[in-house]
Amino acid sequence: MELTNQIILIASVALFVSVLTSVLTSRLGAPLLLVFLVMGMLLGEDGPGGIAFDDVQLSHLLGNLALAIILFDGGLATPYKNFRVGLKPAAGLATIGVLITSVMTGLSAAWILDLPPFEGLLLGAIVGSTDAAAVFSVLRSQGLELKQRIGATLEIESGSNDPMAVFLTIAMIEILLSDNQNPGLVMLTEFLRQMGLGAGLGLAGGFTLVWLINRLKMMPGLYPLAAMAGGLSLFATTTAAGGSGFLAIYLAGLVIGNRPLQFRLEVKRFHDGIARLAQIAMFLMLGLLVTPSELLPVAPAALLFAGVLIFLARPLAVLICLLPFRFPWREQVFIGWVGLRGAVPIVLALFPLLAGLPHAQMYFNVVFFVVLVSLVLQGWTVGLLARWLGLEVPPTTHLVQRVELDIPGQQELELVGYQLAQNAPILVDRRPALLNLPKGARIVALLRDHHLLDALEPFDPQAGDYLYLMADPKDLAELDRLFVAPTESPHLSDQAFFGAFVLNGSARLGDLCTAYGIQVEHHDPEITLDTLIRQTLSAHPVVGDRLQVGHLELVVREVEDDHIVKVGLKLPGAA
Repeated sequence: MELTNQIILIASVALFVSVLTSVLTSRLGAPLLLVFLVMGMLLGEDGPGGIAFDDVQLSHLLGNLALAIILFDGGLATPYKNFRVGLKPAAGLATIGVLITSVMTGLSAAWILDLPPFEGLLLGAIVGSTDAAAVFSVLRSQGLELKQRIGATLEIESGSNDPMAVFLTIAMIEILLSDNQNPGLVMLTEFLRQMGLGAGLGLAGGFTLVWLINRLKMMPGLYPLAAMAGGLSLFATTTAAGGSGFLAIYLAGLVIGNRPLQFRLEVKRFHDGIARLAQIAMFLMLGLLVTPSELLPVAPAALLFAGVLIFLARPLAVLICLLPFRFPWREQVFIGWVGLRGAVPIVLALFPLLAGLPHAQMYFNVVFFVVLVSLVLQGWTVGLLARWLGLEVPPTTHLVQRVELDIPGQQELELVGYQLAQNAPILVDRRPALLNLPKGARIVALLRDHHLLDALEPFDPQAGDYLYLMADPKDLAELDRLFVAPTESPHLSDQAFFGAFVLNGSARLGDLCTAYGIQVEHHDPEITLDTLIRQTLSAHPVVGDRLQVGHLELVVREVEDDHIVKVGLKLPGAA
């Protein structure tokens, strides 16, 4: 009984301290997951905690469970619209990119650590996938918002490259354990089985879960649990059938998150919290599992191995995979640097231990050291690099509150709330807000000094008021421009970023040239700005894309269904 209480006390205190630490790390710019990992090491046998934990089987079980929950949440949070701009490049990075990275780092590991080629390739496969969850935790903590093309590519890659790394790791272990088999046949068979079953069962299971949840009548708090239980059941079933459970649960989450679903917002909020808890628990456990004193003997070789991965293998894989998509060089540099390694390589490093391979403990120590180097070196510099490369866009997620209205058979509506700051556009410009509201938006309540106003007319908002509106989700960006105070970063204000003037995407190039006295050769003057920018980019346009036209700069301001609706115009000398 006493031991049980001590375990509960230690676990709860560690979790509470980990959550509080997030406040400090956000100010320092440190990757939060690195803090959890270090805390686990301090609690371990070489640290002040002195807890001896070496249960590989339990770590493998809990690690896989946590990864499944994290990937399910990643699918839930990825909107379909991101696939328009990020699916093809992300698919290349998640497959060919992982393969290139694994082969290059694997061959270097064989040379650096003096291993047989297949053992080196196994080590390369283990570190082949990225962990964008760590990246986005850093970006969110620093208030950064990336261009959609970059964010979508990293988001989809992170959710879909783990299955590829798992496949390569399992295939290499099977090759090492079965000397008489044809390596090529083993790889092909394993790939077709894992990816085929994972994709098929994941999509079918996702649609089935949506159908089932929408027909269940139960307490609201049970819907998130039903979604999680269904996702984990699908993960276990697919894995037992020989498929990629990680791919299946990610695709199931993707389907569930983008289909009409009862209490969808509650489901997403619950899984966002449970995924963060899974990250904390997993990194604390993995920190406990490692013995820091055993990292020192492999440190020099592991540091060189990490250098090959970070500075050579990942950038080259990104360059090759993104070549057909004509990503600007700044975006390629950033995506190449964001190859952060996290929980997945450490969990995959447990596979050789479970398989009983001769150098399994050395693999684990090397991989753990590589993850530490990646989190420290890359994780601490992601935000700085994004700013230096100019890849930020003005943030749009300023909502005080957001409640999805679950009205069966009606259009998708949400109740959104804003607290009006002193410098909110509606107060600075005294705009006639009721005339400028999007067509489908309605003001439903105004709170002042903690009291609900009885009447909304005449509409006279003041600083400190809480304003609530019913609106279509697609109109939220326009509402933000009315009721949200400008960003604290001067270079991200609307005027500094997009320019002082707003043009329609349907405006003609010839009219623009006539108005500003510029000449543009090799372009039809009748061409619209939308067509001009899309043809020049040769890619799906996103907010923040830029095009120089004479001495003017056009900045994509609003995109709808892959067409540019609004364009910002920056004059020479504008900030």
